[in-house]
Amino acid sequence: MYQSGPMTRLPQERALRTREALLRAGAEVFDEYGYAGAGITRILERAGVTAGALYFHFKSKEGLALAIMGAQPQQVQPKLDSQGLQRLVDITLVWACELQVNPLLRAGVRLSVEQGSFGVQDPTSYLGWKDIMTQCLEDAAQQGELLSGDSAGDIAEFLVGACTGIQLYSQLVCNRRDLPDRTVLMWRTLLPGIAQPETIARIDLNPERGETT
Repeated sequence: MYQSGPMTRLPQERALRTREALLRAGAEVFDEYGYAGAGITRILERAGVTAGALYFHFKSKEGLALAIMGAQPQQVQPKLDSQGLQRLVDITLVWACELQVNPLLRAGVRLSVEQGSFGVQDPTSYLGWKDIMTQCLEDAAQQGELLSGDSAGDIAEFLVGACTGIQLYSQLVCNRRDLPDRTVLMWRTLLPGIAQPETIARIDLNPERGETT
């Protein structure tokens, strides 16, 4: 049986580093200039790679944008260690804090909102968040944390829309400086309608939970 050795791993590692460099550079440029203003040349210069590398990994600028949109959960989920409803709260708190400092997450959110302007209608990033939140809510229901009533999917869909709205509002008002506090307010308003009173009493809404660095 063939086994990969050091000579095989080196090109694979280089390819992975190149792909990550393109994602970082693309995110920074899309975040700063939007899709229309993000020229390929600027992205390549910032990544320090050739056009061939971009087209090998992503086929086009649109392909790079779609990859950045799809990378949003990876910027949040690895930083969590809670379960059930607290995990869902923590997802939104980490997301709120990371949006202030993480270009990859910021670009993913911006591109998801603006995608119609560059001829794309891809709900994948929103549906991905809905699936993640639905799983948290289903776990919370199994643990007896939720009130009976709306389905986990319905609550998750509402949350995706609510988070999208508050981050847009916060961005316009103060460049997202108050987004963690707005996220806490969202939960204080929402929790009484979905969670058992004893669950609400133990949910930690301290916005500092979102500060992972």
